This record gives sequence, structure tokens and C-alpha cells, in this order.
Amino acid sequence: MKIVLDTNVLVSGLLKSHSDAGAIVRMVASGSLQVVYDSRILSEYRDVLRRPKFSFEDMEVEAVLTQIKAEGILADVKPLKMKLPDKDDEPFLEAALSMAEAILVTGNKKHFPLPANSWVLLLNPGEFISYWRERTGDD
Repeated sequence: MKIVLDTNVLVSGLLKSHSDAGAIVRMVASGSLQVVYDSRILSEYRDVLRRPKFSFEDMEVEAVLTQIKAEGILADVKPLKMKLPDKDDEPFLEAALSMAEAILVTGNKKHFPLPANSWVLLLNPGEFISYWRERTGDD
């Protein structure tokens, strides 16, 4: 299954391994999920994960990014025809729109007003876990 993983979900999952976001990060690490990304998304992941307040080691950050690059899908994005409330969120929606069946997983759904007739499924971590279980039968 392909997902676009908003940075807030990645950070939350790494900090709280027993949360829904943590389950998603584990699924990415196991190869059950493929992260759809582009260079701007990887750059944001790197910048945010290296913030001192999170205390992640550089090796940990690079291991996460290497996993995403190795197992994920590099998106061929096109610029949005609309503006989002936060310009930094645009790469995530662009990546989701580049895929036929991508799911955008975010803790901030209000930041992503979807264009009319969009095929993107916008879910928070809890909704995604429910969606995953319905589709796969996994608990």
C-alpha cells in the first residue's frame, strides 16, 4: 500500500512507538507500506528530525531516510493549481496527487483542503490503522 506520510506522523511515530503513528512507522520499516516522497519531503523529514528538541541521533535520522528511499516511491510531482494554508504542506499533497491510489496520512487534516474530484484519501493515523485493518484483515 502506498502512503504519503506527513512529517508530524513520522515524528510522532518515532517518539511514541505504541501509538497509531508508531504502528505506521513500524509498517514502513517492515516494508508493509511504501512511502511516496520527493526531495522536498525528504529534506523536511531530515530538517525536522534533526531539531534538538527531538534528540534523534544523526545516524537514526539517516537510517530512517535511507529506508524510505530504498523501499519508497519517488514521486513525479506536478505543481498544485491551488495554494494550501501552509506552503510547506504542498509537497505532500503534490506527491499524493501524483499517485493513482495514494493515501495522505497526517495529524493535521485541516491543512489539506483537497481539490474537487480528488482521488486522494486523507486520513489521520487512527483512521489509517482502521482502513488498513479493513483492507488487510491484520490486527
